Amino acid sequence: MTDLNALIAALPKAELHLHLEGSLEPEQLMHFAERNQVDIPFETLEDVKAAYNFSNLQDFLDIYYQGMSVLLTEADFHDLTDAYLQRCQADNVRHVEVFFDPQGHTERGLPFSTPINGILSALDAAERKYGITYKLIMCFLRHLSEADAFETLAQADPYLDRIHGVGLDSSELGHPPSKFAKVFATAREKGLKLVAHAGEEGPPEYVYEALDILQIDRIDHGNRLLEDDALIARVREADLTLTVCPLSNLSLCVVDDLKDHPMKKMLDLGLRATMNSDDPAYFGGYVNENYRQTAMAVNLTRDDIITLAKNSFTGSFLSTDDQAEHLKEIDKVAAAFV
Repeated sequence: MTDLNALIAALPKAELHLHLEGSLEPEQLMHFAERNQVDIPFETLEDVKAAYNFSNLQDFLDIYYQGMSVLLTEADFHDLTDAYLQRCQADNVRHVEVFFDPQGHTERGLPFSTPINGILSALDAAERKYGITYKLIMCFLRHLSEADAFETLAQADPYLDRIHGVGLDSSELGHPPSKFAKVFATAREKGLKLVAHAGEEGPPEYVYEALDILQIDRIDHGNRLLEDDALIARVREADLTLTVCPLSNLSLCVVDDLKDHPMKKMLDLGLRATMNSDDPAYFGGYVNENYRQTAMAVNLTRDDIITLAKNSFTGSFLSTDDQAEHLKEIDKVAAAFV
């Protein structure tokens, strides 16, 4: 396992499923609360860490939205994003395609410009400092209405040259992709890439809706598509990417034990699975930690690890030429670990 851990550390990687608000570490939450004089229901850092324990998606979302309350200024969003990108540099992540949830902030009375300006300033700085490239994906909260999503898309209009795609997150059950058919069609007309959380808690039918109705370019999570052989074949033949998040799946009880995680099965089936951290402050680890723990739990091989790293770039929204440069470097690193 030592050799695999060294390989994981050495390989260049992309991360395609990361919620910036989900990288809010307990120490940062306390710091921002003090900086902005925000009252939070926690006396100590240990209280915050205890609250970062949950048993399902809704329990997590409750603390996730509560944590957002301490983010009030462009500086907060810049610092939050920069802290995540420093961890990316440490994990040898060379490209990120990150989510943010503007509705979680505009509902609190912040202007749309506050989160996006802070996030973009950090992303631009990281490209200069660390050489980490990025795409920014704006998510709609599925527990809110499609009308709210349209309002958010309108607020984003001045920034569409800096936003690369739209996504769909938050509570999945009871909020099928079809609920957002019109706003996704409008986003597509505006030239944005389309992704959606589907098949995490929701059934395979939600994945079908994401494909057939939303016409997404990439599937976020997608675990439950494995329940449907026809859907497996369709996703494989279309070469669609799955942005899989093992430690998230474990924390939210999508799997009861990491040894039961389907990552190995996905790869063996020829699906283009990728390794991601989702909301790492809450789920116990960033990209390399997901690689390490999953590799040990499901016996990923050297070739599996290399495939996952390659998938992270071929599944990205980078140009083919840019992807090729990263793939060439992966081959160079892999050759040193024969």
